[in-house]
Amino acid sequence: MAITLTQNAADRVRNYLEQRGGGLGLRLGIKQTGCSGFAYVIDYADTVEANDVVFETGGVSVIVDKPSLEYIDGTRVDFVKQGLNEAFKFDNPKASSECGCGESFNI
Repeated sequence: MAITLTQNAADRVRNYLEQRGGGLGLRLGIKQTGCSGFAYVIDYADTVEANDVVFETGGVSVIVDKPSLEYIDGTRVDFVKQGLNEAFKFDNPKASSECGCGESFNI
């Protein structure tokens, strides 16, 4: 089981945590919603709960709750800038389809 960050994503998380003044890492999960069934939930983590799994990637902790891990195990997270837009992008090998914006997926 693993969640990985590209160097761009790891740098973005580290920089944001420094600007924010602290935090443990990146929290990644899913919720049932969106035009394709599931949507990614991404936030910065200040705690690790009993039901969490922690991955170390690129010098950053990625914290995922166990129920979400079933759907996103193996996901590679990138951080991309296109013009004025910037966002985390997900490459989830378990996703059978994604919506056009890439923010929701189906399994």
